[in-house]
Amino acid sequence: MYKTALAAIVSLGVLSVPVLAKSGVKTGVLDCDVSAGVGMIIGSSKTVHCTFKKGNGSVEHYEGKLGKLGVDIGVTNEASMAWIVFAPGKVGKGALAGSYTGATAEATVVAGLGANVLVGGFEKSINLQPVSISGKTGLNVAAGLASLSLDYAD
Repeated sequence: MYKTALAAIVSLGVLSVPVLAKSGVKTGVLDCDVSAGVGMIIGSSKTVHCTFKKGNGSVEHYEGKLGKLGVDIGVTNEASMAWIVFAPGKVGKGALAGSYTGATAEATVVAGLGANVLVGGFEKSINLQPVSISGKTGLNVAAGLASLSLDYAD
């Protein structure tokens, strides 16, 4: 019963995530290691260390925070998340630095599933479309708004 309820919550949350048009050009993939954390019922904040792999093979590093505002109850271990990066054209060095926001929904019962579709960066012109979540373990349910703040670290 408990697992069925969690699956229903995740399904509703993932389906309610607004699908953003993949505007612009795919410029690369942003891979982030997310710290372990505890959901504090109305939100959470976790440290991220990210690597942006551009389509031309170059690599940039970013550090920041992944936050959630809304229902966030439970504990999760470290995880990895990846987003495909869409931008209006070629992105310069450090162009992903900035703030991103969007909807989030996830559930973790031993292993987790979730989605964070985010928009932001330079003039809110960069879309981050989720590709994968791996290594996420714990017991957690979350739905609401997500924010990602990135600082260029190279």
